[in-house]
Amino acid sequence: MNRFRNALSVTALALALGLAGCATAPTSTGTSLTGTTSTGNSSSGTSTTSGTAQAAVSLDTLAADTHYDSDDLTWDAASEVAVTLADGASSVTSSSSDAVKVDGDTVTLSAAGTYRLSGSLSDGQVVVAAGEEDVVRIILDSAEISSSTGSPVVVRSANEAIIYLEDGTSNAISDASTYADTAEDAPNAALYSQADLTIAGTGSLNVDGNFNDGISSKDGLVLAAGNVTVNATDDGIVGKDYAVLLDGAYQVTAGDDGFKSDNGEDEGRGWVLINGGTLNVSAADDGIKAFNTLTIAAGVTTVWKSEEGLEAQHIVVTGGTANITANDDGVNASGGSTSAAGGGMGGGGGEAVGPHTVEVTGGSLTINSQGDGLDSNGNASISGGTVVVNGPTNSGNGALDVNGELTVTGGTVAAAGSVGMVVTPGTSSTQSGVQVTLGSAVPAGTVVQIADSAGTVVAAFVTTKATASLVFSSAAITEGQKYTVYTGGTATVSAGLGEGSLDGADQVGTVTAGEYTAGGMGGGGFGPRR
Repeated sequence: MNRFRNALSVTALALALGLAGCATAPTSTGTSLTGTTSTGNSSSGTSTTSGTAQAAVSLDTLAADTHYDSDDLTWDAASEVAVTLADGASSVTSSSSDAVKVDGDTVTLSAAGTYRLSGSLSDGQVVVAAGEEDVVRIILDSAEISSSTGSPVVVRSANEAIIYLEDGTSNAISDASTYADTAEDAPNAALYSQADLTIAGTGSLNVDGNFNDGISSKDGLVLAAGNVTVNATDDGIVGKDYAVLLDGAYQVTAGDDGFKSDNGEDEGRGWVLINGGTLNVSAADDGIKAFNTLTIAAGVTTVWKSEEGLEAQHIVVTGGTANITANDDGVNASGGSTSAAGGGMGGGGGEAVGPHTVEVTGGSLTINSQGDGLDSNGNASISGGTVVVNGPTNSGNGALDVNGELTVTGGTVAAAGSVGMVVTPGTSSTQSGVQVTLGSAVPAGTVVQIADSAGTVVAAFVTTKATASLVFSSAAITEGQKYTVYTGGTATVSAGLGEGSLDGADQVGTVTAGEYTAGGMGGGGFGPRR
């Protein structure tokens, strides 16, 4: 247990992700990527490719900068205190159960220890009111806890509370739709903690936040394992100081933000780290949000629905697989006290350049947005991994929108969208690319291919919506060389990008690597020709 941990600053987090790599995190429950074989404007067939290499933050770093300690997840079974939950008849089975008080349908745990809860309370509450140095471990063993007046599980005081989901069990927590106590500092989530909170174990948990949030820690939050489903009226899962996913499978449906950390008051706080496992989010507002830094280092992250998919002042992707769908911006580096307005035009375009950053060094990031795809109110850099943007169809937004400079030094970038606001790699880029502006938008399912002077296809992209522009950069593109652009033919792709064949394709024009049109207007484009 690391009670007196140091705050993890934005700089420290970047160092922890060590662009040179980090030790491996616990094995995550990853999922494979699914490929699509496309012919002309239609797509059919599937194939499977291996997952993206991980660049997880080491457990030593996490132990130093969070409350998490894997030793807290082991204990002497003989020391467990068994608590049977039952309406009007909850009971304790232990020779020394002074730390458990049963008052009607309220069960209070007042000291450090391991408590195994089973049974159900249809209208009750489990309260942790322990000492500030106490670690309280609650094993949910086929337990169901509901309340008609407030939060059914409240950690009022402790050093750390651990919710451990017993293997093979199903558990449930559900709160009231209206609370009797609505004071500003009163509990406002189905699972609410004033102390550091860890969720672990391989069992399942269903959390219904009918009043406000689903799971909320007013300190730090670490999701170490578990198969957890959260449905919340407001925010799904919140860790005020930090929110970390190490492993397990988490499904979140939220009426506001999905998964977030919102401490904007304490330096080095308000950060999110996805370091393994799977996270699936459907949110009415932001999918995943941090006040300071949001990092995806490993695991599989999917935002199925959101207004803005990922939002923070600093967004870092070093590994894992992220698929983001947004009604507005897919990835948005903004916020803080010095937030600049969006709408960059590749090198600023007269817009204010803020201190915000997007940095991709590895992994796979796929974006499908109606607004800007990858948007930074400051600078953005891509040095590794794969970034695929299926951007807007309207000319008021762009697949890439960077107020400062977009620097590309490695990796693969395919950014498709409208022609109104096209941002291309800046002068600091060391990896070349091409800017393709089509004479008119091509429909969803169109194969767009780029071939070198020898006729070898160096890139094949399949559109997911009407597309008029494509910016592509990879190690296969040589500065100053001419490339021919085709539509049609066939392609086998993963996340829209892969290998293609020119059989049956139509040539639509040529482009020169490294020659970009300022302001993103594409030189007027080119029309189809044989």
